[in-house]
Amino acid sequence: MRKLPALITVATVAVLALTGCSGSPSSTPTASAAAALTCTDPGTSSNAVTVAGDAGVEPTVTFTAPLTATATERTVITKGDGDAVNTGDAVEIAYTAYNATSGTKLNAGGYGAEAGLTVTVAETGSVIPGILKGIACSTIGSRVAVVVPPVDAFGTTGNTDLNVSATDNIIFVIDVKGKVPTRASGADQAPQDGFPTVALADDGAPTITIPKADAPTELKTEVLKKGDGATVADGATVTVQYAGVVWATGKVFDQSWGKGGPATFATANVVPGFAQGLIGQTVGSQVVIVIPPALGYGSTGNETAGISGTDTLVFVVDILATA
Repeated sequence: MRKLPALITVATVAVLALTGCSGSPSSTPTASAAAALTCTDPGTSSNAVTVAGDAGVEPTVTFTAPLTATATERTVITKGDGDAVNTGDAVEIAYTAYNATSGTKLNAGGYGAEAGLTVTVAETGSVIPGILKGIACSTIGSRVAVVVPPVDAFGTTGNTDLNVSATDNIIFVIDVKGKVPTRASGADQAPQDGFPTVALADDGAPTITIPKADAPTELKTEVLKKGDGATVADGATVTVQYAGVVWATGKVFDQSWGKGGPATFATANVVPGFAQGLIGQTVGSQVVIVIPPALGYGSTGNETAGISGTDTLVFVVDILATA
C-alpha cells in the first residue's frame, strides 16, 4: 500500500496529536477551519496542455516545454456529471505530473484498480496548494489540467528528490474520482466493558466519556462500527476523522471534527499506539483506541498538546479511506 508521495505533500505534514514530534507543527487540524478556496480559472499555459485517453486510464499528456504561469491555472479537460467539490470535502483522485520546465514526467498513480489518493480540500490540507486549487470547484468525474507555479508548489526551495528547481512549474492532470464519506458507516457493534463511552452528534462528531477507573496499562482497541471496506495495512496512508482525549481529564486535545475536514496521513508517521490500533481495521469502521504512555509520547509527553509523560490517550477514529 502506498503513502502519499513526496510529489504532492507539503514539506511538513504534522498532526499535533498523532505525530511523534513534540514541537508545535506549522499546520495542524487544530487550527481554525480554513476559509473556502476560490475556483481557479484557466490560462494560456493550462490551455496549452493536451490530454488524451479514457477516464480511469493514465492519460497521454503533451505540451511544449517550458510552460510557466504566474498564478495557478486550471483547465477542465472533461467535465464530470457528479457533484461539485467544495471546501472540506475529501475526494479520491488519480493524477499524472510533469516538470513543466524540462518536460520530464515526475509521477502518476490512482488509475484503474489502483487505490486513488485521498485529498481533503482545505487550506490547511496536507498537499501542495496547487493540487487543492485544481480540485476545488471541479465536479466528480472531471479531468483537469493544472499548471502550478513555485508559489503553489515547493516554494523557493524546490524539491531536489524530484529534480524540481525553485523556478520550475509543475503540470498536474487530475481525475476527480469520487468523494470520500465524512463519517464511519459500518454496522453498529456492541460496546465492550471498561472502555470509554461514545455519543455521536448529528454530524458524527463524538463526545467521549471516560469511566471512573484506572487507565489500562496495555494498548486496547474496540470496534463500535464495523465497515466492510479495504483493510488498513502496515505503512498505509489513511483518511480519518478523529478525536483524542486524555484519560485522566477527559479533555479533548486534538480532533479533526469541525477543523476543515478529514485528515490524511501515513500510519508510519503517527505515534505507535495509534498506528497499531488502525492496522488490520477496515474502511467504514469506527474504533476506540486506548494508548498507554509508552506507545504514545513516552515519558516526555507532549507539552504543546497538554499531554504529560504519564498520560494515557483515548482516540475515537472513523476510518474513511486507505491507500
